[in-house]
Amino acid sequence: MKKKYGVFDIIGPIMIGPSSSHTAGAAKLAKIARGIAGEEPVEVIFYLHGSFSKTYKGHGTDRALVAGILGMDPADENLKESLKLAKMKGMKVSFEPKDLGDVHPNTVRVDMKLKDGKEVSVTGSSIGGGAVEISQIDGEDIQFSGNYPTLLISQRDVPGVVANISKLLYENGINIAYMSLFRSQKGRDAMMIFELDQNIERDILEKLTEVDCVEHVRFVPLTSDVINYPVM
Repeated sequence: MKKKYGVFDIIGPIMIGPSSSHTAGAAKLAKIARGIAGEEPVEVIFYLHGSFSKTYKGHGTDRALVAGILGMDPADENLKESLKLAKMKGMKVSFEPKDLGDVHPNTVRVDMKLKDGKEVSVTGSSIGGGAVEISQIDGEDIQFSGNYPTLLISQRDVPGVVANISKLLYENGINIAYMSLFRSQKGRDAMMIFELDQNIERDILEKLTEVDCVEHVRFVPLTSDVINYPVM
């Protein structure tokens, strides 16, 4: 099947900055990482790979990444002031070059420390034209684009969980655009990723946490912070 391109794939995103890959894509990556963390972190280390590590100051990648962590979109006029704004908030930010292996040259690993001391790590790549791809969460290999409201469910890899989750979404009128499953080993931990056509209300997310063998639910909307529901 041929890939269909829209006008924004050709022209590029609405953005502040000189590069769709190094600024717009970087801001989008960091905003998704903040969403996955579930709140604004108090400390962030950006591990920059490949061309990100070589040109991040000249192309404004540093400001774009911090803007995303602060919750800004690529077109936010305050993006250029993000380093100053983060400092005013008391957020600790640092940038370190790092070889992240056989990955896209515009790749960053975002290590975040939250107010309660919890640490969350997200790795993603800016793959051109402002498009991004998330490839790891807390060291676990996954893959999603961030172009849709995204539901991430950590589970025990046992029969019936996928069917029960899909049924619950169906019963609540939630349409699945794309679905993928990642697991480390048969019968062990797994992660389901649902890219959806609409956001999910809080009460539905709470129901998802009650499904047998579900351990953690994260939801990353397109326009607001993630909602986290750890299963106790």
